[in-house]
Amino acid sequence: MDAKYENLPDHAERIVYVRPVKPEDLPEEMRAEVEGVDRLYAVHNEDGERLALVQGRRLAFALARQHDLAPVNVH
Repeated sequence: MDAKYENLPDHAERIVYVRPVKPEDLPEEMRAEVEGVDRLYAVHNEDGERLALVQGRRLAFALARQHDLAPVNVH
């Protein structure tokens, strides 16, 4: 089905990407703050800029949605 709909919001610029991050991949000054954590999740905009770094995937998605962003998973 290829139907066109008018008046739908354009969310292309509102997409953010959620990806897992290993603590050892963080800058050294951040590693001390996440000691004992196995995995973090980063939220990035379309340009790759990190917007947030949180401890859980669910939290990353919830945070994005609270800011009217559409999160997608990146592996």
